[in-house]
Amino acid sequence: MAGVVGDQFPGSGLLLGTYTPRLDEKGRLILPAKFRGRLSDGLVMTRGQERCLFLLPMDEFSRMYEQVRQAPVTSRQARDYLRVLLSGASDEVPDKQGRVSVPPALRAYAGLDRDVAVIGAGTRVEVWDARAWEAYLAEQEASYAEVAEEIFPDLQF
Repeated sequence: MAGVVGDQFPGSGLLLGTYTPRLDEKGRLILPAKFRGRLSDGLVMTRGQERCLFLLPMDEFSRMYEQVRQAPVTSRQARDYLRVLLSGASDEVPDKQGRVSVPPALRAYAGLDRDVAVIGAGTRVEVWDARAWEAYLAEQEASYAEVAEEIFPDLQF
């Protein structure tokens, strides 16, 4: 399936698929080979939703930051979101082996130990505790078809 998307949208930089690497004893994550090209110039690692981590390519993080930054400073929701997003953020550059360090605070936030699930979510990578990902996916699969009809009423397969 990933090949079809890549063939259809060459150079799109879409991050796709699920991988199950392990964190090493120093808390480093080896990025899946398919993600390294998109993330090799650097990334921002930060808290995601549902207790996962977001790994955002620098250009995507900049785009997202600019969107949030344009919200009025008088918006409490925007201030709160920006604080949570940036206070846990860490800018990283993968080493020659494609490894990035996951700071202890972010490992604790996402409940990461050794076994992780690394998923491509289009414009970002998400890092989950492997058991938490399995539970989340099992819960979401039940309503997958129903949600598709609500979100994409005109989408035809």
